[in-house]
Amino acid sequence: MATRVLQNVGRGLSQARSKVHNGGQLLLTARGLSASSHKNREDSWFKSLFVRKVDPRKDAHSHLLAKKEDSNLYKIQFHNVKPECLDAYNKLCENVLPSIHSDPHYPCELVGTWNTWYGEQDQAVHLWRYRGGYPALTEVMNKLRMNKEFMEYRNERGKMLLSRRNQLLLEFSFWNEPLPRKGPLIYELRSYQLRPGTMIEWGNYWARAIRYRQQNEEAVGGFFSQIGSLYMVHHLWAYKDLQSREDTRNSAWQMEGWDEVVYYTVPLIQHMESRIMIPLKISPLK
Repeated sequence: MATRVLQNVGRGLSQARSKVHNGGQLLLTARGLSASSHKNREDSWFKSLFVRKVDPRKDAHSHLLAKKEDSNLYKIQFHNVKPECLDAYNKLCENVLPSIHSDPHYPCELVGTWNTWYGEQDQAVHLWRYRGGYPALTEVMNKLRMNKEFMEYRNERGKMLLSRRNQLLLEFSFWNEPLPRKGPLIYELRSYQLRPGTMIEWGNYWARAIRYRQQNEEAVGGFFSQIGSLYMVHHLWAYKDLQSREDTRNSAWQMEGWDEVVYYTVPLIQHMESRIMIPLKISPLK
């Protein structure tokens, strides 16, 4: 009798352990599913922060962001010069570029021409304006092919360069048109490679932000690319010297709202670059 009782108790304990074990597995499984579901919800919420809900648009961003009152087109040129040729290159430019700028036969203007001081070394940067847009650009290019002096300049220039590239730009409607300035000044060209699809958002923020950066008349011009590297933005600033640049930029952080602009525009940027540039003596932006 006692033996049967002990056997029954043993079987009962074994069954209880089995139920606890199986129940634990079910509980762990349920907890695992719950945790997995919770993690999926968290991942989905986190990813949603970076998924842009794009409003349908019925016009190109060039029409929405560019100035309506004119049809100016800009060309920016970056020439990387052989180090030993930089002085000769500058002299060559000084002999030829002003004649094109001042000749009414050509519907174009030299906005500014510089050497990069800090940034990519032994580099020249030229900014041209074509009043009349693409037809003006085409007219100038066709006429320059017939200009013997320019063709000689171009051939001689080619011997001095390591590489060159250019972009065609439009100017943002909320920036002032870059006009000649008296110097001596240094210029900063800040170039931003934006994430594709974010140009409108960038323009919306900077249309409000530009007022924070006009206290010392440092804002010269703002442009966005149309041909060349796309989704590129260039902001051109002028300062008395490097210390003035530092003081001016720091003062913006004392204005309510500037930190918000930076907070919301930084995620739009894939890459950014700053050049400090010194104008050549022929540059209208001195």
